[in-house]
Amino acid sequence: MSIKFRLTLMSFLQFFVWGAWLITIGVYWFQNKKWGGAEFGAVFSTLGFASLFMPALTGIIADRWVNAERLYGILHIGYAAALISLPQVENPDTFLAVMFVAMCFYMPTISLSNSIAYTILKNSSYDVVKDFPPIRVWGTIGFIAAMWVTSLTGNKASANQFYIASTVAFILGLYSFTLPKCPPQNLTSKGASFIEMMGLNAFKLLGNYKMALFFFFSMLLGAALQLTNMYGDTFLSDFEKMPEYAESFVVKYSTIIMSISQISETLFILAIPFFLRKFGIKYVMLFSMLAWVLRFGLFAYGDPAGGLWMIILSCIVYGMAFDFFNISGSLFIETSTDNRIRSSAQGLFMMMTNGVGAILGSLVSGYAIQAYFTDANGNKMWSEIWLSFAIYALIVAILFFVLFKHKHNPKELEQHTQ
Repeated sequence: MSIKFRLTLMSFLQFFVWGAWLITIGVYWFQNKKWGGAEFGAVFSTLGFASLFMPALTGIIADRWVNAERLYGILHIGYAAALISLPQVENPDTFLAVMFVAMCFYMPTISLSNSIAYTILKNSSYDVVKDFPPIRVWGTIGFIAAMWVTSLTGNKASANQFYIASTVAFILGLYSFTLPKCPPQNLTSKGASFIEMMGLNAFKLLGNYKMALFFFFSMLLGAALQLTNMYGDTFLSDFEKMPEYAESFVVKYSTIIMSISQISETLFILAIPFFLRKFGIKYVMLFSMLAWVLRFGLFAYGDPAGGLWMIILSCIVYGMAFDFFNISGSLFIETSTDNRIRSSAQGLFMMMTNGVGAILGSLVSGYAIQAYFTDANGNKMWSEIWLSFAIYALIVAILFFVLFKHKHNPKELEQHTQ
């Protein structure tokens, strides 16, 4: 098998083992186990809390002590073991604890998979900017495929969704040991400081104004990433309360409508090399922020009838909003940091987006919606909610444009990624 095919398979499986349960766990929770809604909200916080420390920690280990591909395999095997034990859990508190363990194993593999792909591609003389996005797009396809497998096999309310994910995660863990070696680059030299010995060098990046700004905006965008994941399906389902929309396709098949977002991702990932070379990393990230403004704004005015086109367009725009920042941000880390700390830096990026940002987005939006955008009858004021999110994204975009200085140099970008 070619190097690119092997990395494509890794990317496909990486997100298959997440998509097999992430969208359908709510059905399992409420219909199968019949547990409460308050506890279910805490399940998704495990993703954020695990991302606070695990990506950075495993990045340090990969930079300092253990081959990245081996560590990646160990983490997926641990993830498989945690998932396979979930169906045996009979109370929500224990379920939450086991899910947190599973997320501690899984969340760092996202940034590690990027580091592994970058290392192997460059060692094989490939152009990362050109060749990585078509590989990464198969991760999104894997996520969609997993959703369909779980749904079409009738397991969206069944514990089998965890067995499906666990089995594939175990296979991926074993497969990773066959990948080309990605040895640690941050080898300790004589007279090294404590920070160097412990592999904490990546945190020095926060002392650099430009890098600190980048991580700060990563946190702010990380908050936005969670909002439609948390509320999108509920927003569409709530149209059922309006008689004129109760029997609409949008209400009956809200999950299918939302899946357009993932399909859109596959197209925008493939467009990233063109946009990066044409506009540069800063403007690609800025386009992402402006796309979030559109994502939220279109939801604010959309409805299942005359405004259906707005809902569909919002889902299409999501591909640019999500991919352009995540992938271009990952490439910014790759091209702006020393090769000895890149795994750690990728972990720090993950920590700020899916950790700090995700937790802040979840907690602040939850409080704001309950306090300011919910009426006396418990109905949510969706138009106002989405408009407030759009204003937030617009403010972030303006601040990023003004404060973040990064000159586009296509030749320099190619030099760093080949």
